Amino acid sequence: MLIRPHDAALDETEWRAFLSAHDFGQLIAAGRGRDVPIVVPTHFVFDGERTVRLHLAKPNPVWEAIAENPAVVMAVIDAYTYIPTDWNANAGTPVEYGIPTSYYAAVQVICRASAIDDPDALAAILRTQLAHFQPQGGYARPEPGDTIYGKNLAAIRGLELAIVDVRAKFKFGGNKKPEHRVRIAERLADRDGPHDAQAREHLLRRHRRLPSIAE
Repeated sequence: MLIRPHDAALDETEWRAFLSAHDFGQLIAAGRGRDVPIVVPTHFVFDGERTVRLHLAKPNPVWEAIAENPAVVMAVIDAYTYIPTDWNANAGTPVEYGIPTSYYAAVQVICRASAIDDPDALAAILRTQLAHFQPQGGYARPEPGDTIYGKNLAAIRGLELAIVDVRAKFKFGGNKKPEHRVRIAERLADRDGPHDAQAREHLLRRHRRLPSIAE
């Protein structure tokens, strides 16, 4: 994706925090010689450092693509919203000639994928996911053996993604003057549509750290 300097992550902490707070994305495996990649919507757990873990059913076509080529992408997007023409018009420009835009946060982690079939290691991934998604408990411990969970391990495979590169974009008016960003934040608060609150939060968070930029 196109990442202009004013939309790039301010530091590694920014993309790590975003990925840690978002546990659902699209796993994309190109394979070799395919017309289109395999794209799998899925929950996952990020360890906060360099590893993403998840599990998928054995019949999932992504396994063939990963066997062909272990280079994959996990893509996550959120806080997306539309900024209308009149909102985004630069100072001195007639509002009817303002240029509309999209605000959004997007993180794409490029990874090397490793399938996990060892029952103990697979059960460990399940325990990690359950602890993350269901911290209140209420479930039996996943482990190999003659239990319902143990018997169902044969139906799935674990997947460990080692992050080798990151493409992170936080498009929230970084190319605009501070007063322009503040005005957009006020408009987002007033409209309060889907994702407007999240977009406003990102905008203001980055606004406090971005230098003053002339339009």
